[in-house]
Amino acid sequence: MRRLLLTSAIALACVSVAAVSAKDPAPAAKPAAATAVRPAPEWVKRSNELAQPLLKAQADFAPEFASFFGLPGYDDRVADLGPDTEARQRAALRGAKDALQKDLKTEENANVRQDIDIMLVAADRQIEGSELNERLLLPFTDVGQLVFQGEQALLQDQTDPARRTKALDRLQRYVGLTPGSTAIATLARQRYEEKLKNPALLKPTKLEVEQALRNADTYAAGIRKLFDKYKIDGGDAALAAMDQQFRDYADWMRKDVLPVARADTRLPPELYAFKLKQVGIDIAPELLIQRARLEFMETRNAMQQIAPLVAKAKGIQATDYRAVIHELKKKQLGKDSIEGYYRNTVMPELEKQIAANKVVDLPQRPMVMRLASDAESAAQPAPHFLPAPLIGNTGQQGQFVLPLGNPASSGKDGKGAAYDDFTYEAGGWTLAAHEGRPGHELQFTAMVERGISLARTLFAFNSVNVEGWALYAEAEMVPYEPLDGQLIALQLRLLRAARAMLDPMLNLGQIDRERAGQVLTDDVVLSEPMARQELDRYTFNMPGQAGSYFYGYSRIMELRMETELALGKQFDRRAYNNFLLDQGLLPPDQLAKAVREQFIPAQRKAK
Repeated sequence: MRRLLLTSAIALACVSVAAVSAKDPAPAAKPAAATAVRPAPEWVKRSNELAQPLLKAQADFAPEFASFFGLPGYDDRVADLGPDTEARQRAALRGAKDALQKDLKTEENANVRQDIDIMLVAADRQIEGSELNERLLLPFTDVGQLVFQGEQALLQDQTDPARRTKALDRLQRYVGLTPGSTAIATLARQRYEEKLKNPALLKPTKLEVEQALRNADTYAAGIRKLFDKYKIDGGDAALAAMDQQFRDYADWMRKDVLPVARADTRLPPELYAFKLKQVGIDIAPELLIQRARLEFMETRNAMQQIAPLVAKAKGIQATDYRAVIHELKKKQLGKDSIEGYYRNTVMPELEKQIAANKVVDLPQRPMVMRLASDAESAAQPAPHFLPAPLIGNTGQQGQFVLPLGNPASSGKDGKGAAYDDFTYEAGGWTLAAHEGRPGHELQFTAMVERGISLARTLFAFNSVNVEGWALYAEAEMVPYEPLDGQLIALQLRLLRAARAMLDPMLNLGQIDRERAGQVLTDDVVLSEPMARQELDRYTFNMPGQAGSYFYGYSRIMELRMETELALGKQFDRRAYNNFLLDQGLLPPDQLAKAVREQFIPAQRKAK
C-alpha cells in the first residue's frame, strides 16, 4: 500500500496556466523574472477535459498528492484505507475507462485520440496492479511515512498560506478527530488483519517493517517541526493523538508484524514482471541484465582511463578509480556551505554551459534548491526533485532537494557510516544536472510552461520516461564539467548500470544482498548508507524501478543517434532537445514516432 509521489493520481490544469515566476526563497537567490507561458492549443484543453473522470477516480483515493499538485477540494482529505478500497477504486477506474472509450469513438483530433489511448493504458495498468496486489500481497502501510508526506504536501514555503491551514484539518482526519472519521493507523491495521487469515498472501519483508519502526519517531518529530515552522495553531490535541497512535502502531508492528515478516525479499515472478512493465521497462529482465552488464564493464573501463588524469590534476597519489574517488570524497563540504556551493558555483556554471553550447532553452529565472529535513530524508533519502503544483500554479517552482544523510539506514551495530556521496565538490556537477537543469527541473517546468496535456504528463508518466531524460541530461553536460566532475558523472552512470543489473538479479534470485552490496561499495564506490538505501530500493521500497534510468537513457540515446543519422548536418541539438521536452512524458515508442514523423520532416523542410 505504498502511495508514492507521482505514481498516485495527481492533476494538471484543464486550461493553460498563466504562471509567473516565484522568488527563490534562499538568501543567495537572484530576483525571478517573468516567464512566458505558451498558450495551450485547443486540442490540449479538449484532452484535459476528457481526462477529468480518470483524474477523479485516482485522486479520490490518494488525495494528498492530488492536492500537492494543486487540485482543489482535496486539501483536508486523506488516503482511503477503508474496507474494500482496492475493489472500490477499480470500479471507479472502470467507470472512467468506459467514458474514455465512448469519447474515442467520436473524437476526430489525432492528438486527442492519442491522449485517450494513453489514458486507457494508464487505467488498465492501474487496475491490473491493484488486482495483483490484492491477490498476492498482505497490505502493510508505513503509517508514519504516509502521514508525514501528507502533511508536508501542504506545509511548504510555496504553498498558499490559506491552504496551509488545511494541514490541521488533514491531521485531525488522520487521527480520527474529525466527526465520522477513523484514525488512519486503525484503518491500516484493520486492512492488514482482515487479510491475515489468508496464508497465501505474501507478508511484508522484515527489512521494511524494521525501517518503519526506525523512522516512526523521526516522522512524528518532522510533523511537529512543520507545524511550528508554519505556525499552525490549535493542533495540540491532534499532535498528541498522533504521537500516541504512532507509538501504538509501532508496538503493534513490533509485536504482531515483525515476528512473522519474511526474510526473503523476492516478489512472485508475475508481480515483479508487472512492476517492470509499470515503470516502462518493456524487455525481459534477463535481457536488461545482459545489456546492463556490458554497460557496467564499459563505463568502469572509461572511469579507469580518466582516473589517473584526475589524480594528477588533484595531486592524488593513486591511479585506480576507486582510490581516486575515495580521496575526492575526503574533502567534504561543511554543512553550512553545501547549499551555497551548489547554488553559487555549480548551477550557474551549468546554465552558462547550457547556453554557450546550445544544449536546450532555459527559463529566465533561478532554480530552487534546498537541503532536506531529517524527516524528509527518512521518507526519501536520495536526492530528488519535488515538483511544483501543476494546477493553479501562480509562480511556484519545483525544488531540488538534497538530503544530508539516510536516517533509515544503520549498520549491524545500529550506527550508520558517513553518507558522503553528494556533499563534496566533484559530486555536485552531475547531480545538479540530473535533478536540476537540464534534468528534472527543466522537464517538469516544461509541463506547466509549454502547455502539455494531462495525458502526456501524468497519465503517460513512468520512470523510464522521467529518469531517462534526466540521465540523458547528465550525459549532455559531462563534456563541460571539471575533470573530477566528469569522473563522478561516470561513477553515477556506473550506478545506473549496476541498478539495471542488480535489481532484477536480486528479484530473480541470481545474487544475494551481501554480494550486491559489495558491488555497490567496492566497484561503484558508494558509502555504506547509500548502498543499503539502494538495496532497500531494489528489494522492498521500489522493486523494478531502479533499472528504468539505464533503460530510459538507452532508448533516448538510440533515438538521438537515429535522428542524427537521418538529418546529418541538418541536425540541431537544441531544437531536438526542445522537441523532446515539448512532448511531455511520452513513452519511448510514441516519442520515437513523434521524432520520426514530426521533428525530422520539419527540420528537413526548415533547412
